[in-house]
Amino acid sequence: MAEPGGDGNNGGAPASSADYGKTASFLAVGVGLTGVITYAYFLIASHTLDTNAYGQITVLWSAVFITISTLYRPVEQLLSRHISERTTRGEPINQPMRVASTIQLGLSLLFAVLALALRGPIQDGLLKGNEALYWVFFSSVLFYAASYFARGFLAGLQRFGLFVAMILSESCFRTIFAVMVAIGVLSGQSAVAIGITAAPALSLIVVPFAFARRARQEAAKRGSPGTPGPEAEAAPAKDFSLAHGGGFAAAVLLIMFSEQAFLNAGPIIVSSLQGAAEAGFIFNVLMLARAPLQLFQSVSTSILPHLTSLHASKTEASEREFHKTVRMVLLGISAFTALVAVVVLIAGPKCMQIAFGNKHTYDRPGLLLVTAGMGLYLASVTVNQATIAQGQVRRAAMRWISCSVGFIAWCLLPIVSEPHRRVEIGFLLAAGVLFGLLYWVYRRPVARPEDEVAPGSPEELEARLAALDEQV
Repeated sequence: MAEPGGDGNNGGAPASSADYGKTASFLAVGVGLTGVITYAYFLIASHTLDTNAYGQITVLWSAVFITISTLYRPVEQLLSRHISERTTRGEPINQPMRVASTIQLGLSLLFAVLALALRGPIQDGLLKGNEALYWVFFSSVLFYAASYFARGFLAGLQRFGLFVAMILSESCFRTIFAVMVAIGVLSGQSAVAIGITAAPALSLIVVPFAFARRARQEAAKRGSPGTPGPEAEAAPAKDFSLAHGGGFAAAVLLIMFSEQAFLNAGPIIVSSLQGAAEAGFIFNVLMLARAPLQLFQSVSTSILPHLTSLHASKTEASEREFHKTVRMVLLGISAFTALVAVVVLIAGPKCMQIAFGNKHTYDRPGLLLVTAGMGLYLASVTVNQATIAQGQVRRAAMRWISCSVGFIAWCLLPIVSEPHRRVEIGFLLAAGVLFGLLYWVYRRPVARPEDEVAPGSPEELEARLAALDEQV
């Protein structure tokens, strides 16, 4: 793996867990800055626009974010996993790139057709009849298709410097539009909203640098003495069909849908049972899980290609590093959860009122339930990435969808009389069950056909030589 901001693996030896820790820390800083700049966008917009116009911007942002997270993260994960696997094995990445681009194009077209067919409900119902906001929503989701494809490509090559540059530039371009409205260069709600569309489009300027760098590296490899020539690049690699890539993307799509259910079903159900005020209350409480999950994206983004490289190397040392990395992240999550629990015990209710106002009264037991659930949920995301690296994405997806359905059923049934307490308890229980099920898959992976080493094959010879090296 690359050093923070470096060039990636590119077929070299997989990095150690210590190197991964440096990369994850670098990404955490980048994602943290992105979050701060995005917060500035909404802060400026809230002071520039009236309450109704600003409220529509937040609805627009939520609609875009939920759509792109569910629709495009599967291809991002597909590219991240399979590019890192193939570069570790020294295989060309042409097939995963073609399959991923076909799937992403298909998803974009599907969205475009559905969004145009449902323009009435989206524009008149969700966006209160605002035509400009509808077209911002429509174009933003399409531009993010290219953005998430580029993110997966950069993560798979472990070029996290460019990855951070891309997401940082995205948040900066978005905020520039709000700033221009604030200083009078532009005016109105539409100008602020256009920043949501411009951000993914303009951030793609970093992508040519990644392709240019890869081209230079490939040229250097071909020109190096003793380096296999072009015919080696064209050597047969394991087939990566559209069916295989589509199956992977469909499984991750189920996982993304389940994530949205975990984070959004509670407020929706409480709203239907007790109204918008109580829904706002439970939404604020669940921010204890949402906010860390946003920052945790740096870990989940970087850990998948790292673990995939270790899994693909097939050496005993790499297997040890694989499990060591998972343990390291889980220990970090445990420490973070304990720290949040201490803060909640000391000043949790007061901190919540400082952050969200004094319109609601927050109790420590409920905050502690969500804090514990947050820790288990982050641990589940970590183990989930390990199972994907092992090629167990379908088994993981079934656990996710089962737990999300169970969580929704729990929230609907009056087992606990108070709906908001029901959501808090249900979140903890569902996250705990999910972690247990995913950990079972992680510790007991089922071998995939492509992982089998045929007797007498070059892979078997490499494995034997690696084992001899370990003994020397």
